[in-house]
Amino acid sequence: MLRRASLARSILPVALLPALSACTYIEGLDLGAWRGGWGEAEPVIATVPDPDAPRQTPLPTRHFESVGAEQEVLGDVQILFARHENTFVQIARDFDLGYEELKLANPDVDVWLPGEGTPIFLPTMNVVPALPREGIVLNLPSMRLMYFAEDSANDGRRVTSHPIGIGREGWATPTGSAAVTGKAREPTWYPPASIRAEHAELGDPLPSVVGPGPDNPLGDFALGLSMPGYLIHGTNKPAGVGMRVSHGCIRLYPEDIEALFDRVPSGTPVNIIDEPVLAGWRDGELFLEVHAPLAEDERDMGAQAERVIAAAFQRADLEPVPLDMALITRIVTEQRGIPFPILSREQSIDGYLASARVIENTIESTGEPVVVETAALGATANN
Repeated sequence: MLRRASLARSILPVALLPALSACTYIEGLDLGAWRGGWGEAEPVIATVPDPDAPRQTPLPTRHFESVGAEQEVLGDVQILFARHENTFVQIARDFDLGYEELKLANPDVDVWLPGEGTPIFLPTMNVVPALPREGIVLNLPSMRLMYFAEDSANDGRRVTSHPIGIGREGWATPTGSAAVTGKAREPTWYPPASIRAEHAELGDPLPSVVGPGPDNPLGDFALGLSMPGYLIHGTNKPAGVGMRVSHGCIRLYPEDIEALFDRVPSGTPVNIIDEPVLAGWRDGELFLEVHAPLAEDERDMGAQAERVIAAAFQRADLEPVPLDMALITRIVTEQRGIPFPILSREQSIDGYLASARVIENTIESTGEPVVVETAALGATANN
């Protein structure tokens, strides 16, 4: 049973144990093992969910109503059995996921030919970053945007969650605080000199002005930011959502930016963070979600996990409890981007995934998304 912690007691590690067993206490984490060695991680074991399980209706993945302050995890993992024509690009867009997050959640599945009847784990579950729930929060490693709006009728927040494409190496999306400074419908793009020079070197010169239309990489909608040169916008290449492919701007699927455009007013605060490790509570269980860090990130992921787990106990004002270090090591090593429970020892990672909701395959053969929902100005920006 979890006990309330004394306010005077620190949850941070204060003493090292002489030896690290499979279970230890958060305040006694062996920092030497966490910060470098990590030992041998438990191997990935392919788990095949029951193909005869009843198919259920897919859960909403874009909008979450009446999210209270105590609710730190949104959604649930779902299982989709692929048809022969399905690809990850198609599945990702249909369920409002990014390409990379779907690939990392299914490391042993061919992204172009999953195969008839192959179970696909949909990472439609996310830990909410431990930040004030205001405006837009963008987490670069998870490549996900969350928009928090007041839900006064239900004493909570309405959360909108979408995958994003971010800046590639050499054109990294900056972190920091900003605000939405303007909204552009059918924007005109004025490519910066640096991007025009890059395209010229590749033999693909850009015009100085790109008007609205199918050749405009900003898509049909854009939100200007107080960070000069950066936008949140749509795209004419939706397959790049969920990847590091832009020149620093944040891109969304066309249907997602259109919905966001209508909801987000000018002046909305925007926080861009770089947190590959997240921990959050739901129904008395603590979930750990680990993403692959950005290539430029040299931080040790073990130390990051230690920090966020300690902060989660402190945030909940709870006494530390024994943790399964082999389990945490596997989560941090595999970096599958799925929140896994780390307090309960009733089932393994593979058992947890296999028990997820099995849903109907509603993907249309055309690959177009099935969206289930509960004035032009110019932009000189990266794309």
